[in-house]
Amino acid sequence: MKVMVLSLGGSLIVPDAIDFSFLDKFKKEIEKNCKKTKFVIVCGGGSVARKYINALRKEGKSEKELAFAGMESTRMNARFLMQFFGKEANHSLPRDMQDVRNDLLKHNIVICGALRYADNETSDGTAAKIANFLSAEFINLTNVKGLYTSDPRKNKNSKFISKIDWIDFQKMIDKIKFEAGQHFVLDQQAAKVIKEHKIKTYIIDGRPNNIEKIINGKRFIGTLISD
Repeated sequence: MKVMVLSLGGSLIVPDAIDFSFLDKFKKEIEKNCKKTKFVIVCGGGSVARKYINALRKEGKSEKELAFAGMESTRMNARFLMQFFGKEANHSLPRDMQDVRNDLLKHNIVICGALRYADNETSDGTAAKIANFLSAEFINLTNVKGLYTSDPRKNKNSKFISKIDWIDFQKMIDKIKFEAGQHFVLDQQAAKVIKEHKIKTYIIDGRPNNIEKIINGKRFIGTLISD
């Protein structure tokens, strides 16, 4: 059965308060399609992670300490999402790639957060590595339409990019300095992984139906990163 790895931004799970309406629709869309596609959902930390990270940064903690705070936030969000999905999903939190693979043998929906510490990496990097490990396509779900030339929330003249190749995407993201809790469509480590292993990657608005359109080869709202 086909496997798709989804990086679910924490900004979709917990923008400020938990977005029940989005999660309910997201769950129904995943469950509707999990008979023909297996899903690995990697949760981001979102606003929860950034609040912890910002407080620790003011206290002068190291980037590694900030990263660990972010990692635990992704795992907390993942545990919540596992409970939200209930019996359809895995029942214990994966801690490495093999755990993810083993859970896929028993469940069509596997949910996790960050697996282990790596320099300059968010949950996006984790998701990209899992996609490579499983030879799967990679979908990054965010709270904007897709990739833009600059942040569309700050620059009204920013232009939407519907398709870009792996090399140009990495050049674009390498201009951004990494920091724990950063808020960009993909992190630098993910960009390297998808380029090196030529992983077809989608950056999409996380609202429902986009995932189903990709599965069925239909036109979707978002950005395709490929050759």
